[in-house]
Amino acid sequence: MSYSFNEIIPRKGTNSLKYDFTEERGKPKDILPLWIADMDFKVPEVVSKRLNELAAHGIFGYSEVGTSYFEAVSNWMATYHNWKVKEEWLIKAPGVVFAIAMAIRALTKEGDSILIQQPVYHPFSKMILNNDRKLVSNTLIYQDGRYSIDFDDFEKKIVEHQVKLFILCNPHNPVGRVWTKEELIKLGDICLKHQILVVSDEIHQDFIYQGYKHEVFMNLNKAYEEITITCTAPSKTFNLAGLQVSNIFIANASVRRKVRKEIARIGYSQLNSAGLVACEAAYTEGREWLEALKTYLMGNLEYLRKFIETKLPEIKLVEPEGTYLVWLDFNALGLKEEALEEFIVKKANLWLNSGSTFGESGQGFERINIACPREILNQALEQLWTSIKALRV
Repeated sequence: MSYSFNEIIPRKGTNSLKYDFTEERGKPKDILPLWIADMDFKVPEVVSKRLNELAAHGIFGYSEVGTSYFEAVSNWMATYHNWKVKEEWLIKAPGVVFAIAMAIRALTKEGDSILIQQPVYHPFSKMILNNDRKLVSNTLIYQDGRYSIDFDDFEKKIVEHQVKLFILCNPHNPVGRVWTKEELIKLGDICLKHQILVVSDEIHQDFIYQGYKHEVFMNLNKAYEEITITCTAPSKTFNLAGLQVSNIFIANASVRRKVRKEIARIGYSQLNSAGLVACEAAYTEGREWLEALKTYLMGNLEYLRKFIETKLPEIKLVEPEGTYLVWLDFNALGLKEEALEEFIVKKANLWLNSGSTFGESGQGFERINIACPREILNQALEQLWTSIKALRV
C-alpha cells in the first residue's frame, strides 16, 4: 500500500489538546503547535476499520480481551524487540504515566527518594512530587552536542539519598538518546547492587533511527526481571494516545501484586474498549504503515537538519537516535529562559516545549515534534528563521 503523510488534516474543532486549547493555555489563538507528543497523521486503516466496526455495533459496555490480544502484543515484542513476555506479567493500564504513578504509590512511601535523569519527560517529576516523594536527579552530561550518563554520580546519588526507585527513560525523551546495551547494563548492575527497583518507560521503543538499536532493559539480564517494571504502549507508535491503553510488564510476582493492589485501591478496572480494539489491530496489521511512517519521519529529520545547517546556524540540533521529538539547543542566542520562551511564542508564533519543563538542565533548549506533514514543519522553520533574522539586525 502507499501512504500519504503529506496530507494536512485539519484538527481544530476536534477537541484536540494540541490545537483547540491554545488560549486556555495562555498562547495566541493562531499559534502553530508542535509541542505535545501526538502526531498529525491518521492511524493505520486497519485501526480505523476495527473502530468503525465497534461503533457500528453500537454497544459500549465493559470490555475485556481474550488470548488474541496478548498474542498480538507478545508477537510484536518478540518479533521487533527480541523480547519474550509471559501473559502473567501483563497489567493493562490507561497510560504509562498512570502506571508510573501506581508504581510509585505501591512500591515507595511518602518521603522516599526517587531517581530520574533530567532533562527528562516532565510527568516523571510531577508524579514524584505530587505523591510526596523526594525527587533526585542524576543529571545527564551534555558535551559536544550529545548526552551521556554520569555513572559515578548515579551511584553516589543512590547511596546519599537512599533511593528506592529509579525511573528510566529509554529511548530518552527529550534528548533522543537510545541507550546502548553497555550503558543499560551499567545502570542495571548498580541498581542490583543497591536493590533499587526500576520503572523503565519504553513507550518510544518503535521509533529508532538507522544505526541504533533499542534494548529492552529487563531483557538484558535475568536478574533485571526481578527489579523491573517495563512500560510500553501503542499510543506513540500508532497515534492512539486519546484511546488510553498501555501494556505494563512485571515479572516479579510480589511487585506485580503490589501494583495491582494499588490500581484496585484507586478504583480502576476495565480499560477503554476502543483502546483495546485499536491496540490489537495495530500490533497485528500495522507494521507496514509504521515502516512507511518511519521513512517519512527520517525525511522530516533530514529536512530539519539541512534547514538548521543552512539558515539557522544559531541553533544546534541535538542529533536524535530515536523518537519523533527533537531537542534543539538555543543557547547561542544568549536569551535567558523567560526571554527565550517569549521569543518562541510571540516572535516566532510557535508553541514548542520549553526546555526548563524537563528540569533545570533543560534551560536554553526547546523540544519540537516533527511528526507532522512536511509543509507544517517547513512553516514552523520559516517562522523561526524570520524571527531570528530580526534578532541578527
